[in-house]
Amino acid sequence: MQTPAPFDYERATSLQGALAALGAHEDARVIAGGHSLLPMMKLRLAHPSRLVDINDLTELQFIRLQGDEIHIGALTRHAELLDSELLAQHFPIFRDAELVIADPVVRNRGTIGGSLCQADAAEDLSAVCAALKGVVTIAGPDGVREVPMSEFHLGPWTTAVQDGEILTQVRFKVRPGAGSAHEKLERRAGDWAIAAASAALWLDGGTIADAGIALSAVGLTTIDLTRAEELLRGQTPSEALFEQASAIASEDCMPIPDGRGPVDYKRHLAGVLTKRALRKAAARALS
Repeated sequence: MQTPAPFDYERATSLQGALAALGAHEDARVIAGGHSLLPMMKLRLAHPSRLVDINDLTELQFIRLQGDEIHIGALTRHAELLDSELLAQHFPIFRDAELVIADPVVRNRGTIGGSLCQADAAEDLSAVCAALKGVVTIAGPDGVREVPMSEFHLGPWTTAVQDGEILTQVRFKVRPGAGSAHEKLERRAGDWAIAAASAALWLDGGTIADAGIALSAVGLTTIDLTRAEELLRGQTPSEALFEQASAIASEDCMPIPDGRGPVDYKRHLAGVLTKRALRKAAARALS
């Protein structure tokens, strides 16, 4: 049985307490659900000297409409994202993604903050939040700062969250004419994606005013399809337009060969899933 290297454990009772604990130990890590971090520790891919448990920080567990934005606390569980009527109304892409993430055991404990901070290239919620053009809030010893999702993932398992900092929430602008969808292909139910695509469209008078598209599992990190987004802006949704965007998705992704399939297969899937997600997002925006 694989076991992690020895580590100390501390249960934080406040955000400031958690930040103090992280600041006192250079290689300390935050833990909440643990479904991402603990397997890496067992494989000795991560070996923090101390885990700071933030499960008591209920102030980081929320989904709420605040002005013209929806704010989601970092400690919000996958199951809460799946069940949220507020998200289903404004961003049905979350329900699409959560229905194909792992299983009920993982969804009851895993958190959106842990998913984003894991920065796994195959993580569904990273693509969802990127497509929706979310902005994350990060707390640290020097105060609070905000980072757009387009700048959050710096590389494989690397994010903008620095040592001694904690991601506290992610927020999304609520805009009229919105539609969003997530499409994923997996080998078996609840598995990591072979490829996945998230798409969000904002229509104004039947024209695409803005678009967001992101891919999972077809590169070393989440792929933002900025070239395809630019193609869509100002255009009328159509099958031909989505076909062009899907071709760009196939070209601009950067898959690597692995046990889930060769490069050409993953490029093909990136295009197919992008077209499906755009088609569904457009239908929802028009409904």
